[in-house]
Amino acid sequence: MNSLDPRVQRLNMAADTDNELHTNSHLITWEVFHQEKRGKQVVHVGIVHAPNPEMALILAKEQYARRGKTTNLWVAKTADVYTFSTGDDDMFATIPEKTFRDPASYKVRDRIEKFQQQNNLV
Repeated sequence: MNSLDPRVQRLNMAADTDNELHTNSHLITWEVFHQEKRGKQVVHVGIVHAPNPEMALILAKEQYARRGKTTNLWVAKTADVYTFSTGDDDMFATIPEKTFRDPASYKVRDRIEKFQQQNNLV
């Protein structure tokens, strides 16, 4: 059976009409979010393919919570994520007169590092 999914290719199944495996009809793409510590924000870490949310959580745990500390995982269907179209990118353009809103315009960090070097606090 020809499939773009490597998991199906590893099965080495013959294409037979009675037991045909429909590779795209039973798996849903889920976005995975990881929370390292209670109270911290969740961070998008990747995707998994699963038939239901319970299996998506299990696969997400195995894939993204094995190594680091984890207190919670979230999964959401990729189809349920909404975004602006690429034609609307002008709404995010920065107005030059409002540079005071950009934290990079404040040079406090340079002063702190200079003070630490002068007083051997580094």
